[in-house]
Amino acid sequence: MIDGAEWAEGGRKAATERSAVGDYFGGVSALFSGLALILLIATLLFQKRELRMQREDLILQRQELTASREELRRSAEADLRGLHVQLTQIAMAEPALAEVWNDVPADSPQELRQSLFANLTFSHYVLVYSWGGVTEGELLRYANSLLRSPAFQRYWEATRPSKVNLPPDSAEARVFRLFEQALSELSAAGPPGSAH
Repeated sequence: MIDGAEWAEGGRKAATERSAVGDYFGGVSALFSGLALILLIATLLFQKRELRMQREDLILQRQELTASREELRRSAEADLRGLHVQLTQIAMAEPALAEVWNDVPADSPQELRQSLFANLTFSHYVLVYSWGGVTEGELLRYANSLLRSPAFQRYWEATRPSKVNLPPDSAEARVFRLFEQALSELSAAGPPGSAH
């Protein structure tokens, strides 16, 4: 039977030649498989590098977006504070309008304007502090100076109850605590000119 198959296919010599051709293509096939594996590994390494670069780009974009969002927030806060300044200036110029908005009791238009100005001053320090323009030590010195003024003390006593309830992590609450610390230090030192 084997002899019949060999004879049908052209004999033993033809079968041997075909086998050699098959072995040749088998070697070439192995070579191509090796090259394909090398190309696959190179492609994977290239993709890994590309993915790493894309991740780094995404991190940078996220940082830029966060910085942009923070800048927009600060800009909106500055605009809002500018509006606060304008409203306060109007109230200072027109005592009749100040009665509509002002929550600080005053015996005279002069005291009312002083309280409004004290509020502007405090708001100014909140803004400067929140933007990193002053350190806590510098702010304590400014607060110490302001709290020596009877007009600022009146404002402070009138607004203290509302400031106590500020969100603890807000810039205004941190400035409030620094002013309270300065007030405690002033109280402990006693009136100017007294000896301890």
